[in-house]
Amino acid sequence: MVNGYSFPKEFSAQYTTISYDDLRVKYYDFSGVEHVDGKMIVNKEVALEVLSIFYELYLNKYAFNKIKLVEEYNASDELSMQDNNTSAFNYRILENGDKLSWHCFGLAIDINPLYNPYILGNELYPSTASKYVDRTKNFIGKIDYNDLAYKTFIKYGWKWGGDFVYSK
Repeated sequence: MVNGYSFPKEFSAQYTTISYDDLRVKYYDFSGVEHVDGKMIVNKEVALEVLSIFYELYLNKYAFNKIKLVEEYNASDELSMQDNNTSAFNYRILENGDKLSWHCFGLAIDINPLYNPYILGNELYPSTASKYVDRTKNFIGKIDYNDLAYKTFIKYGWKWGGDFVYSK
């Protein structure tokens, strides 16, 4: 539950046909095990599109380490990324401290972020991802131009952080 505010007990008692079980995404993990409990918050403007993207990835058994709300990590990006958790919404201020991240609006998704870290100059997020910085190496979960997640998101008009100029 997101601090008990997004789905309070009074609401669930009044609308018994809606539960957290209805608000989830199916996915496969790196062992090929199917999960039906993935949770992600995205902006309503892209919700159907994201659902379509994740459905395509699910049908192709694209692997995610896990998909949980950042809330389960006390809203800590670092802890969520260290756990290689795919997530979207989280209140985040960019490193320069004067702009909000697209994650604040539910308009950005980190996919397997330990394997696909955020690099800004000499800063690395998560801090434990140095093993995955060299993008010339082959390893499971790496997103590049040949990756199905990259191709699927691009097909829907999304941008990839690996193409950003000032950060990766």
